[in-house]
Amino acid sequence: MAITYLKTASKTPETETDAARTVVSEMLAAIEAGGEAAVRDYALKLDRWSGPIVLDQETIAARIRDIPQAVKDDIDFAAGQVRRFAEAQRDSVRDFSLELSPGLQLGQKLVPVNTAGCYVPTGRYAHIASAYMSIATAKAAGVKTVVACSAPYRGDNIHPHVLYAMTVAGADVIMCLGGVQAIAAMTYGLFTGKPADIIVGPGNKFVAEAKRMLFGKVGIDVFAGPSEVAVIADDSADPLIVAADLVGQAEHGHESPAWLITSSRRLADEVARLMPELITALPATARDAAGAAWRDYGEIVLCDTREEIVEVSDRYASEHLEVHCAELGWWHERLSNYGSLFLGEETNVAFGDKVSGPNHILPTKFAARYSAGLSVHKFLKPLTWQRMDRAACQRIAPVSARISRLEGMEAHARTSDVRMEKYAPGSNADLGRPVEA
Repeated sequence: MAITYLKTASKTPETETDAARTVVSEMLAAIEAGGEAAVRDYALKLDRWSGPIVLDQETIAARIRDIPQAVKDDIDFAAGQVRRFAEAQRDSVRDFSLELSPGLQLGQKLVPVNTAGCYVPTGRYAHIASAYMSIATAKAAGVKTVVACSAPYRGDNIHPHVLYAMTVAGADVIMCLGGVQAIAAMTYGLFTGKPADIIVGPGNKFVAEAKRMLFGKVGIDVFAGPSEVAVIADDSADPLIVAADLVGQAEHGHESPAWLITSSRRLADEVARLMPELITALPATARDAAGAAWRDYGEIVLCDTREEIVEVSDRYASEHLEVHCAELGWWHERLSNYGSLFLGEETNVAFGDKVSGPNHILPTKFAARYSAGLSVHKFLKPLTWQRMDRAACQRIAPVSARISRLEGMEAHARTSDVRMEKYAPGSNADLGRPVEA
């Protein structure tokens, strides 16, 4: 049994983090001190945008007016897929109550957050799908106010197709803002007067760092960074499809890891041969991103057994995990660390990223070991409640008093004492030995 690295990454997901942290820290401090004026300064400096931040309905209508109907139909279909999946997730959890003992009622009430901030990245690409992934999911959860942000596209307003996706998904407020300044504006409620309770959406390392730093002041979906993909493949896999899927995710950016974990040396060698060819054949923007990502972050890991592959895969905890193997059920049962799983050659990350239905906002940088991706559950608070009659109170209070006193918390215990004195005077219930020191 052996695990052999045929290609190793020269960089890790943490390589660029320190530089981003310094930049983001300075920007957040400036925005917290300067408010909307500081945000406008960053919008002009970084995105060359001096126009209105909050888009009115007339601006939105004019911006999306000339979108071809075929494009609208595709976005409508994809957004509908995501909305229906999110609604099914919402239906999978419910309010409940139970009488745990006579007179003691306990329960759970699912309450959505009031305001969600949804970030839709626009930079190298116009991320249309990220709009409905976040906004439609928030709306399916019942969020009252969704504030959506996306950067100016190449110095102009929000990309029309992104803007259309935002409107179809149900955004209540749309702001033309990108990057750290967008995350900060949503956190503090700048331009809207509605501070976000949670901020969701993918982004570059600066956006990810801003969310991490602001976590606590605001909730976030996942600790996320550059997109990742791992492909598990055995000798039955098609090398061209495997390589195409690796390139398909490396296209995201210079820091996007792509990992192949396989038991087949033949497949590994063929994928290694194909990768440069497929990257070279891309248009310039994608070629530049994918080439750097594969050179610096790509890996090929050769394992002797399926069990070793599972071990390596779970250690990587990839954001996206494809399985191109026989006996897909075996893999589905045993793999445990991934953001989203794609079983079989017939599906792939791009399908999930754009259309299939499950959310594409997923944990990266090993966070899939303990966190799932975005879902309606991120917008819902499972709030607990309890109610009891006086008979139940008389059963619970003495136990609470005794435990409180064992802990040394006399004031806690006396909340039981006063109730027992009122509801059962002279009962001589054992309330524990009073705390003396």
